[in-house]
Amino acid sequence: MAPAITLAAEAPKLSAANTGFMLICSALVMLMTPGLAFFYGGMVRVKSTLNMLMMSFISLGIVTILWVLYGFSMAFGTDSGSLIGWNSDWVGLSNIGLTQLWDGYTIPIFVFLVFQLMFAIITPALISGALADRVKFTAWALFIALWATVVYFPVAHWVWGAGGWAFELGVIDFAGGTAVHINAGAAALGVILVIGKRVGFKKDPMRPHSLPLVMLGAGLLWFGWFGFNAGSWLGNDDGVGALMFVNTQIATAAAMLAWLIYEKIRHGAFTTLGAASGAVAGLVAITPAGGAVSPVGAIAVGAIAGVLCAMAVGLKYKFGYDDSLDVVGVHLVGGVVGSLLIGLFASGKGQSTVEGLFYGGGLTQFWKQCAGVFAVLAYSLVVSAILAFVLDKTIGMRVSEDEEVAGIDQAEHAETAYDFSGAGGGTARTTAVPAPVAAESKKVDA
Repeated sequence: MAPAITLAAEAPKLSAANTGFMLICSALVMLMTPGLAFFYGGMVRVKSTLNMLMMSFISLGIVTILWVLYGFSMAFGTDSGSLIGWNSDWVGLSNIGLTQLWDGYTIPIFVFLVFQLMFAIITPALISGALADRVKFTAWALFIALWATVVYFPVAHWVWGAGGWAFELGVIDFAGGTAVHINAGAAALGVILVIGKRVGFKKDPMRPHSLPLVMLGAGLLWFGWFGFNAGSWLGNDDGVGALMFVNTQIATAAAMLAWLIYEKIRHGAFTTLGAASGAVAGLVAITPAGGAVSPVGAIAVGAIAGVLCAMAVGLKYKFGYDDSLDVVGVHLVGGVVGSLLIGLFASGKGQSTVEGLFYGGGLTQFWKQCAGVFAVLAYSLVVSAILAFVLDKTIGMRVSEDEEVAGIDQAEHAETAYDFSGAGGGTARTTAVPAPVAAESKKVDA
């Protein structure tokens, strides 16, 4: 009898379709950072608009360079102690072949690393919304570099890197509930506890100066988030990425409606700011869960997140921390809600066979989710607070009170968002103005 022949599994081959899909997803995620800039920029007062835009845009520059030099190696290199990765061949991206595939997938390493780069860029940018109006731009830029190095890169390895402790434990985080949103939200809380409140917090009106900009930013985020979420399956061969795409839309819609209903009951009006914030809350919550829950489960995740995040944004007034643009209320709370609900709503028919409590799986996955959520929350909160404290005691984190009151745009960027000097008003003059009157008018204008 002839001996049995064991055939080796066929090695993955580069897929042009998946490669092209992932490049498009990478571009969509990149678009989210300018979208975030508009979203945040519209929510601040006029005098802080440009600074808010720049706090997001600068992350595109700083994190890109760090990712090339060592960030990708730290996040996805060979595991060391389940806490950090390293691969000297990836330092400077110097020894990566053009068609060398990411292990176990059909896309090149270059495609994987650029997709993950966009996540690394937007995560510190998310933090900036909590710090509006009051942080020196140089201090913020240095904070991004330090925070990405000691917080984001290690946490990304924990959650997504082969050998990372959360990855090995079985914590489910499809696209960044822990690594991105809880990480950024906890960091925001840590920093604002150190640097303190804005001048006039709870006393002066601090309303959004441009709700159309907020809605534009929210729309760009919603659009880009399809790449953020669906792309995180790194291909489209088995339908899981399609499930994530569908669940992203469903949960976002449910959260927006839930936020608006809560807002109408609580405050008596459906606001555009509420619609935009509710949509973002749904996007945040479905990010970790969308590959594990059914479409009906996505409705539940979105609706629960919409209500809880709407409730959470008011906590800053109760507890006295100045989270300028509700990063804690939306990203931290939304990330926690979405991550923990996996333990309840995982259907076992998506990215894995893991089932949550409501599908007969007990609480095993829920406790795993708790481990990931609270470890990332605690680490990011403490380390971010330490970084802010060190920077504040050395170069100073905050602009002066006079600069804050006058406007951080002029103090830090020597620009203003809107220039009305060329905009005329009223009807054109038909008679000449006497010279003394014109001179006096110039004095008043000045």
